[in-house]
Amino acid sequence: MIITLTVNGQPRTAEIAGWESLLWVLRERLGLPGAKDACLQGECGSCSVVLDGELVCSCLVMAADAEGARVTTAEGLGTIEQPHPVQQAFVDHGAVQCGYCTPGLVVAVAHLLERHPDASDDDLREALSGNLCRCTGYGSVLRAVAALRKEQA
Repeated sequence: MIITLTVNGQPRTAEIAGWESLLWVLRERLGLPGAKDACLQGECGSCSVVLDGELVCSCLVMAADAEGARVTTAEGLGTIEQPHPVQQAFVDHGAVQCGYCTPGLVVAVAHLLERHPDASDDDLREALSGNLCRCTGYGSVLRAVAALRKEQA
């Protein structure tokens, strides 16, 4: 089966098997390794992407169900030369540690701030509640977002 979708603003097609998840297609078929395959059960958030405006765990979305969808991954937020402000804040404030959960956290924070620029600290904590991180303890993530907000104010 062939699906067509828009990934990071670019039309893409992929030949898929019926059992493949969106995560598998992004990583293995389209060469976008940002979304990570940590738990494959929707528990850790390392595979978070924005699918048609909603934050989802891409490991739980069947690729066939993404036909015609718009997907934004961590790679679609910024580049090495021009990182997204959330990506830069994570780097500047040491919120990257081992890096495995980082793409999912960055996508979740960017999604929240895009939809709710005045989100409270409690809103931020709630938005990140689906993302597990074993290295940072979340302190550096919260400091990075606080610094970003201060910078943008």
